[in-house]
Amino acid sequence: MPPCEAGVTRLTGALFAVLEHMRRARRAIPDAAALAVLQVIGAAQRDDPPGGVRPSQVADRLEVHRSAVTHQLRTLTRAGYIAAAPDPADRRASILTLTDAGRETVDRLTRQGEARFASFVADWTDEEVTELARLLEKFRASAQAVNEKAPPSGAPGRRNR
Repeated sequence: MPPCEAGVTRLTGALFAVLEHMRRARRAIPDAAALAVLQVIGAAQRDDPPGGVRPSQVADRLEVHRSAVTHQLRTLTRAGYIAAAPDPADRRASILTLTDAGRETVDRLTRQGEARFASFVADWTDEEVTELARLLEKFRASAQAVNEKAPPSGAPGRRNR
């Protein structure tokens, strides 16, 4: 039996409130954009250890225009957090990988973020945290399936890449 309208309305309100809190928290993180870039590169390396990721793939994953990541990539390369090498498949493109310093930074910031989330649920039981995680994973999978069948188009405020 599908959920009732009141339940969906309550869920929608709760999700939008959580998203707004997440946006505010992210704005409070110094260099949040740089962290997001490092996380994308790190995830690509975990998924394909010998490989890396192209700058265009970073932009696609972050759902921003490619020009939006160019400055971050230059800054992170100069800081020694990422390395760029020519793409063997297309010498005009480059492949980005995390350096040891980049991996250490992502690990440190991930631990800090997880500690922050732990403080949000400090008075919850382990079962409650596990149940919320299970339900959010189920929600993400359902949303992905719906979006793959009928991706949103022309929504107000939607950025074109």
